[in-house]
Amino acid sequence: MPYNPNAEFDHAVLDLIEHSPTGAVPVTPAYQDALGRLYAAQQVYVDADHKGGHVTARSLTRLPLFHAHNLDAFAAGQITEDMLEPNASIYDRYVQSLPAAHRARAESLRLLVIGKPAHHRGKHDQAVFHEPLHMLFLAPGAGPHPGLPGNYLHGSVFHIGSEDKTGAWVVQVHDVDDGAAGCSTGTLPEALAKLQELLASAPFHLNELEALGFRLT
Repeated sequence: MPYNPNAEFDHAVLDLIEHSPTGAVPVTPAYQDALGRLYAAQQVYVDADHKGGHVTARSLTRLPLFHAHNLDAFAAGQITEDMLEPNASIYDRYVQSLPAAHRARAESLRLLVIGKPAHHRGKHDQAVFHEPLHMLFLAPGAGPHPGLPGNYLHGSVFHIGSEDKTGAWVVQVHDVDDGAAGCSTGTLPEALAKLQELLASAPFHLNELEALGFRLT
């Protein structure tokens, strides 16, 4: 393996970020160069909770995922979609996992994240929709913009088309602004398999999802 003369210093910068309460590092050229390398390697993301701060990908691996608690049973065909944990309950669990100082901001974003299925389908306004399934999930990461409080991306599984057997099943992921990545499949089982693959890959930056067949939108 080639020797990397920056490896030791970059590792020290990761430690510094993780031990800083705001994810800050000095603004000297050496530290800024290290940040550039770490961002390019997807080892560091913009911190959603502290302006000008950073968060390491390895620290996000310790965060929980949020999705319907009975997702596995649904994917296995053991329950029907009306038995899935409601999106509001999933979001409640996410908010309660946050430090108290960040919960109010998370609550202010509830409608943006949950909304109604049509809210998440604005880019497909030429299609005809029905409403049966719109399943929320949250995973640690970032996009072109920071994530939600706690450094979470939010996403959903939903259907485009007038009938379940036609159209497409979509898995879509968003940051807190207009950064998004999506993947279309032909069937619900394929979409759920893609969702489980996505969750197993967290934390991630949205532009890393192209390797999983997602398209940045």
